[in-house]
Amino acid sequence: MKLPLFPLQSVFYPGETVPLHIFEERYKQLINDCRKEAITFGIPVFINNMMSYGTEVQLVEVVNTYKNGEMDVVCVGRQVFKVLSFESQMDGKLYSGGEVQFLEVENDADEDLRQEVLQKVEVLYDLMDVPFTKTSPKQFNSYSLAHKMGLSFEQEYELLQISNEKDRLLYIKEHLDSTTSLLSQVNRTKAVIEMNGHFKNFDPLDFEDFKI
Repeated sequence: MKLPLFPLQSVFYPGETVPLHIFEERYKQLINDCRKEAITFGIPVFINNMMSYGTEVQLVEVVNTYKNGEMDVVCVGRQVFKVLSFESQMDGKLYSGGEVQFLEVENDADEDLRQEVLQKVEVLYDLMDVPFTKTSPKQFNSYSLAHKMGLSFEQEYELLQISNEKDRLLYIKEHLDSTTSLLSQVNRTKAVIEMNGHFKNFDPLDFEDFKI
């Protein structure tokens, strides 16, 4: 399938709200084409000077239009794709495009695994002393909190490429385990450091029956 492409150094996931500020002429043209023709476009992730995977998005709303033609728009992520070819300008257009192949998605994760990952997210937030809004495991999926658990840009990109929901949750679980372990060590170290310099109230020891 051929899609208009809007490369960015950002990872967006299916179902995610994508706010964009449009200021380049080529992307103003793209958004106007989306409004007129109800087409979707792709946001391939520009990483390590390459664009191999991205997310198809659909325009939902033009929130603001400025005098110079710039726009604030809201889109929503739909499907993950692999980039098969890239052209800097589509026929008769200012914006780029390319052939893409959508990933076959498998939503095979059971509720127990979702519950386990959710609990680990809650532990992480507790360690960071950040409020956590409880979510039902039935409503939770690997994408819902992907940007809110300390994944690096590279890790977010790796997650995007995993087409199986169970594997995505296991990837997140492994990250949470290592992160919470590290944070626990940091918090313990911090507590020890804060103890230094404080006056300590030692209990007197009774040496009467002490032997070597």
